[in-house]
Amino acid sequence: MNTARTAEITRHTAETRIAVRLNLDGTGRARLATGIGFFDHMLDQIARHGLIDLDVDCVGDLHIDGHHTVEDVGIAIGQALKAAVGDKRGIARYGHAYVPLDEALSRVVIDLSGRPGLFAHLPLTSAMVGQFDTQLVREFFQALANHAFITLHIDNLRGDNAHHQIETVFKAFGRALRMAVAPDPRAAGSVPSTKGSL
Repeated sequence: MNTARTAEITRHTAETRIAVRLNLDGTGRARLATGIGFFDHMLDQIARHGLIDLDVDCVGDLHIDGHHTVEDVGIAIGQALKAAVGDKRGIARYGHAYVPLDEALSRVVIDLSGRPGLFAHLPLTSAMVGQFDTQLVREFFQALANHAFITLHIDNLRGDNAHHQIETVFKAFGRALRMAVAPDPRAAGSVPSTKGSL
């Protein structure tokens, strides 16, 4: 397993300019500047509940809308996660979490499988939370899963308030990721797959 599970990713396109720094063995510290307040708040949940140090700087074409910013940040975080986790020797591989927030409840299950896939049930009750288009929750996690090469199941099980629904998803993702990347002391540095690689 990598001794320093960190990564830095930069991504510059005609639509966004992004720098991401990630430490899987951090303390939950985050420095976030995407230009979308609610999105920063949700990324902070990943860092805090995943005990990941996460810096995200993004200048995007917000005069159009938030789509490119949110999707491209998902791409960059996914790339950073893939780089930081390395060859996956000695880790748990799987993680899951249920997180409530008042009336809302979500479940997230992660497999650091090497096979990208998002399977999400997100019956969100509002189209917007602040300046954040709630359709972008799926776009963010699709981009992250595709570029981290993880299988990701997300289910919002109940909720009436879209802010609460989304927050439980991001918190549960952070908790599940923390479990999946955790060192397994019984694994003795082996790859958690009968194939021998992930």
